Amino acid sequence: MLNLNNINIGYGKIGVLWNVSLSVKENEIVALVGNNGAGKSTLLNTITGLMSPASGTIEFMGHKIDGRPAYKIAKAGISCVPEGGKPFADMTIRENLNMGGFVHPRAKGEDKTLRQVHDLFPILKSRAKQLARTLSGGERQMLAMGRSLMAKPKLLMFDEPSYGLSPLIVKQLFEIIKKLHGQGITILVVEQNISHALQIADRGYVLENGRIVLEGTGEELLENEHLKTAYLGI
Repeated sequence: MLNLNNINIGYGKIGVLWNVSLSVKENEIVALVGNNGAGKSTLLNTITGLMSPASGTIEFMGHKIDGRPAYKIAKAGISCVPEGGKPFADMTIRENLNMGGFVHPRAKGEDKTLRQVHDLFPILKSRAKQLARTLSGGERQMLAMGRSLMAKPKLLMFDEPSYGLSPLIVKQLFEIIKKLHGQGITILVVEQNISHALQIADRGYVLENGRIVLEGTGEELLENEHLKTAYLGI
């Protein structure tokens, strides 16, 4: 579904990613893990079209997408849940959800998609007129997930979904990610919480200082000695 081939990217003359290659197959959950500052969010911004690679190619569903504007990439079927949710703070919950569907104006089935979001997150229905800035961290993350689902993604990407949240909320969010996968959505999750991410992942990649240093199944990476020592404190 998604193929990144030898992606290099930087900010001005400062390199951030070097020769990064990874793939996401249809119906997989793939985890990209690593410490803060490793370049994970930069990679997601590059996939979504917010940044352009200096070299390398990105293909989605067999079509080259690097260099395309972000809205066309969203319309093609890639949606991202940003770190911290980043809702439109002075819009209501319903208005935020409507913005998620903006890439498909007057699309048939929008009401059905909204019902699916409400089924997944009932709080978004009961508080439809509440301003997003009044929500808790966990509620903002739920709103961001619902907003992304309104775009009808084929590939749903998560940027640090556990950031700043309590262990209980983190557990609930990862259960929801698994539920979305069960509904046929392919998932790419970027996380510092390596244990949670790899436990639900079919495959994973480890990003260190802008380079992929390890890859394998979720189980293989959880048993990797370097990963245990450097990230899990085992």
